[in-house]
Amino acid sequence: MATKPHSPTRRQGPSYRLALFDREFLLSPAMRGVRLQVESTKADEALRAWGVRSTIVVFGSSRVRPDAPRRHAGWYQQARHFGRIVSERGGALHPVAGVRDNVIATGGGPGLMEAANRGAHDVGAPSIGFNIRLPQEQQPNIYTTPELTFQFHYFAIRKLHLAMRARALVVFPGGFGTLDELFEILTLRQAGRMGLVPVVLVDESYWRRLVNWDALVEDGMVDREDLELLRFADDADAAWHLLETAGVSRTMA
Repeated sequence: MATKPHSPTRRQGPSYRLALFDREFLLSPAMRGVRLQVESTKADEALRAWGVRSTIVVFGSSRVRPDAPRRHAGWYQQARHFGRIVSERGGALHPVAGVRDNVIATGGGPGLMEAANRGAHDVGAPSIGFNIRLPQEQQPNIYTTPELTFQFHYFAIRKLHLAMRARALVVFPGGFGTLDELFEILTLRQAGRMGLVPVVLVDESYWRRLVNWDALVEDGMVDREDLELLRFADDADAAWHLLETAGVSRTMA
């Protein structure tokens, strides 16, 4: 009886892999747009699941510790106090029809970001950590809500999520990263690409010493009216008062 010829096993190339499981393809330059979309959507879905409609974004140095020299420790305590009072009075603790407003959101790292998240944690409120993947890995602080603790590869997507739900930006003393985020929001406000989001800088003496705001006007770099985008506060309570005056404490319609 004749036997059927044996078919040789065919070796399949990379093109045969399912695209969903083809790591080399997914990480290729051609798929960068898809990766940006996926990174954005993952965080968006998690925030939606928690009913987060609006945030109070807090920036500040990652290098400040609660046991640091007196001035640094004071900043840490004020950022922690701010996270606490926003969470108690802003709506994060008491969702309406499943929707939460004015949830504390930070870059998720240590220092003054940790302090603001810690203040929310103190009163049992959720808070958000938008971490960024860095060559020297940044570990998320322990006070962000686990389901709202994100890691981004793309700075652009992280910036998008920091800005898109923000009802206010409150900035404590910081360095390059803090300045980057501050001027990003100021530029969006100046250009009319963002709503009437108040920007409050805590510790006026620090910010006046760091940036000569009036020189920008004197040399024609910005208009005098542009400086009205900024407000200064000496402490957490004063910062919250400025937000209340701007209507931020009221639940969105």
